[in-house]
Formats: sequence, C-alpha cells, structure tokens
Amino acid sequence: MIAKFPLGQTVITPGALEQLSSSAIRQSLERHESGDWGDVDDEDRRANDRALTEGTRLLSAYRSVNGIKFWIITEADRSATTILLPSEY
Repeated sequence: MIAKFPLGQTVITPGALEQLSSSAIRQSLERHESGDWGDVDDEDRRANDRALTEGTRLLSAYRSVNGIKFWIITEADRSATTILLPSEY
C-alpha cells in the first residue's frame, strides 16, 4: 500500500472507539490513505481526488463488518485525521 498523503495526528472519537474494532480502524485508515474512499458518492470521490492536488479536506466513509457506518476525515493541512461516527460530526 502506498500512502497518497500524510494522516497527521490520528484521533478517534469516543463513540467510534467504543463501537469499532482495532482491525476495522487499522484497515480503514490504510484504505483512506491509499485513496480508497469507501462508500462515498461520485461527487465526494471527485472532491477527494481533487483534494490530493489542491490540499483540501479528505472524507472517506466505511462500514464495519457489523454494519456500523463511520467516517474518516483528514484536515486540509494534513495535520490531523479523525475517525468518527456520523452522529458525532
């Protein structure tokens, strides 16, 4: 796997930490930094692809094996990446 951008400091919200397994977190972070944006629509996918060159925010959406939807957001300046549940946004 080749990272397309730096994650910066990686943080996770309390709800996501409680509901997601460590393997789901690790695998989704690897997907996110390699440019696999998960379950985002075409518009968000294009926005993420542009963000790689323009330096704007990146958003990925995934589901855990037990069906929990969660997001990974990397800040525009690449200083931090947050794993969170949509309800925690």
